[in-house]
Amino acid sequence: MDVLEAIATRRSLPRLTLPLPDDATLARCLASAGQAPDHRLLRPWRYLVIQGQGLQALGEVFVAAVAATDPERARDEAERLRAMPLRAPMIIIAVLSLKPHATVPEWEQWLSLGAGVQNLLLSLHACGFAGMWRTGELARSAVVDQALGLQPGECLGGFIYVGTPEAGKAAPVAPDALWQVWPA
Repeated sequence: MDVLEAIATRRSLPRLTLPLPDDATLARCLASAGQAPDHRLLRPWRYLVIQGQGLQALGEVFVAAVAATDPERARDEAERLRAMPLRAPMIIIAVLSLKPHATVPEWEQWLSLGAGVQNLLLSLHACGFAGMWRTGELARSAVVDQALGLQPGECLGGFIYVGTPEAGKAAPVAPDALWQVWPA
C-alpha cells in the first residue's frame, strides 16, 4: 500500500481485536513514528506499549484516577472504567517528553508528537492493523501520569488502541475546499 492510499483509507475504528502486530512489525511501525518532523532532532516523545495483564492494570489506574477527584463517580463507573482499556488487545501510550530549547517551543514539540502518532497509525494500517487515538480526561490525569512513570516535563499525548478491525468504517465526507491560492 502506498502512502496516499494509506492516508485515504485509514480510519479510526473503535472495535479492535486479535491478532496484533508481531514484534518485528510493531518495531517497524514504532520506528516510523520516530521519523516524524522534529525540529533540532530533540526526539521529544516516547511510547509505552501495554497489552495482556497490563490492560487490566491500566483499568485499575483509571478507577483510581477518577476516585482521586470524585470517589462516588469512581464507585458508580468502576466497571466501565476497568473495561475501557479492554476495547483493544494493545494500547500504545504516546508520551511527550518536553525538551527545553531556545528555538523549539513547546507547541512545536506537541506537533512533532502528533506527527509521530499519525506515522504510527498509517504504518499500522499499511501493515493490515488499525489504531484509534483516544484522549479525554484520563489523558490529563496526574494519577495516570504517576502510575505510568511519567517524569517531570512529560505529558500524556494519548492512548492509541491497536488491533485488527472487527469491521470497516465508511470514509468521512470530504470538506469542500481545504486550500486556496494566496494571494488570490
